[in-house]
Amino acid sequence: MKCTFATAGAVACLAMAAGMAMAQDMTVGFSQIGSESGWRAAETTVTQQEAQTRGIDLKFADAQQKQENQIKAIRGFIAQGVDAILIAPVVATGWDAVLEEAKEAEIPVVLLDRQIEAPEELYLTAVTSDQVYEGKVAGDWLVGEVGDADCNVVELQGTTGSSPAINRKAGFEQALEGHDNIRITRSQTGDFTRTKGKEVMESFIKAEGGGANICAVYAHNDDMAVGAIQAIKEAGLNPGTDIKIVSIDAVPDIFLAMASGEANATVELTPNMAGPAFDALAAFINDGTEPPKWIQTESKLYTQADDPQAVYEAKKDLGY
Repeated sequence: MKCTFATAGAVACLAMAAGMAMAQDMTVGFSQIGSESGWRAAETTVTQQEAQTRGIDLKFADAQQKQENQIKAIRGFIAQGVDAILIAPVVATGWDAVLEEAKEAEIPVVLLDRQIEAPEELYLTAVTSDQVYEGKVAGDWLVGEVGDADCNVVELQGTTGSSPAINRKAGFEQALEGHDNIRITRSQTGDFTRTKGKEVMESFIKAEGGGANICAVYAHNDDMAVGAIQAIKEAGLNPGTDIKIVSIDAVPDIFLAMASGEANATVELTPNMAGPAFDALAAFINDGTEPPKWIQTESKLYTQADDPQAVYEAKKDLGY
């Protein structure tokens, strides 16, 4: 079962009273992946703001992109006897043992923005977008943009083994099925960072005739896309025209790039995963209401036709 917070039935799906319980005096541990991107920083800021608004004592731990740091932090939260734990998991596997420990301690765990490969009884719910759908939206846009023309795509993947990298790739490839004129010719991880995205794009340009053989870049997040844009410009090409740019997250900087014609499209991933997570925890802790195992957030496509400068102005103060 899934409960979509973009729909009018979201509150009823969680069986909450009007106004929603606020879960005051709750202590929650939050194991964050790190700060590898603007979107990740925004998620951290929004989570902290949501906690403060609701009177929740949030214990924050930055894992610096290392699963071992997350596992250590979770065990620390368990030892502290927190009321609940939020995890933005760096990779999809390897969580069973520590989640068993949380379950034995009767501490509910909520996954934020990423799924894991573990038995569902080990966590309360996962608040995420549909990452396969995100990739498909990006791919569908490119299919519509290119039409019947030949198009060689280079792909900047997210962190190897992470659920966004796996799912956003799968969704994009689904969109390309039946469109043999569009093909992914090179694909490599850029680790969700601008620096690595630029570095990998430089290697793609060098390998593809100085970029002449590249029609489009598909980046699993905007930060890698911004890095790729820098590499394309330094190679003497025009990003957005000579090479189309489509990515995912919808952080402010990609809207600046779109406003200047240097990026073409992005799929929004909301940074507010904590709001639905805290609502689910409040209902569960206060009256035992079991949430669905998946609470889906909304994904939205933005293009240059959507007044990207105005969107940038609206987003720039959200902690990105």
